[in-house]
Amino acid sequence: MDTLLARIAEKKAELDRLRPLAPRGLTNLEHVHDLEITYTSNAIEGNTLTASETMLVIEQGITIGGKPLRDHMEAIDHFEAIRYVRALARRGTPLTEMDVRALHGLAMKRSGPDIAGRYADQGRFVLTDAGRHAFPPPAEVPASMGDFAAWLSPAPDMPATAFAAHRRLANIHPFNDGNGRTARLLMNLVLLRGGYPPIAVRPEDRRAYIGALQQPQPERFDRLLYARLDSTLDEYLSALKQALPAPAPKEEQRNR
Repeated sequence: MDTLLARIAEKKAELDRLRPLAPRGLTNLEHVHDLEITYTSNAIEGNTLTASETMLVIEQGITIGGKPLRDHMEAIDHFEAIRYVRALARRGTPLTEMDVRALHGLAMKRSGPDIAGRYADQGRFVLTDAGRHAFPPPAEVPASMGDFAAWLSPAPDMPATAFAAHRRLANIHPFNDGNGRTARLLMNLVLLRGGYPPIAVRPEDRRAYIGALQQPQPERFDRLLYARLDSTLDEYLSALKQALPAPAPKEEQRNR
């Protein structure tokens, strides 16, 4: 783990050095990455749209035959939410409880308008390898979210905070639905505020991701997400390096 963290720190430092030199180098990558994050986050929750179908729904407004209308609405909702996350990250003010509710409101705007931004009013349960798990009852959610916001607001914008925020919000499970999507949006909001790229938890990571979330200790969960951050940093560095001006020919350099 120490080696992974050191590698991430080196790549983040290099990313910070390159960003001012090629600010436009990430424009296309960020757009495609937001499409990927939308596809992956929804797919983990059972959305049936493929990556290319998600792109068609968002970019061209195409309805995919044989796919549920809700899946289309989830794609549009999440893409708008991740774009809002980028805008919110630039604001730089302390994060609040209302920011978390706003993320949920956008993520469920069309696909669950009756619950968008509203705390749970029913019990939430999940079946784990250890048996049925009950999340905090609705009556406890407002106080738990108040405590969560009080911890989050002064916390540093670092990967450790982002991953802990994800786990803590998922454990509270404050909404009737959309908790996973909101937790991943919040995680990426903290990463962006710290100058890191947002990360996608891929469908192929689903089993390891869910299993790690169910563990009482965060080590497995953190290792998975740090590995995803490491890979994403490689993608961003590659894009920025491609956008740098080509070096002048040697003959031209000698004549200067």
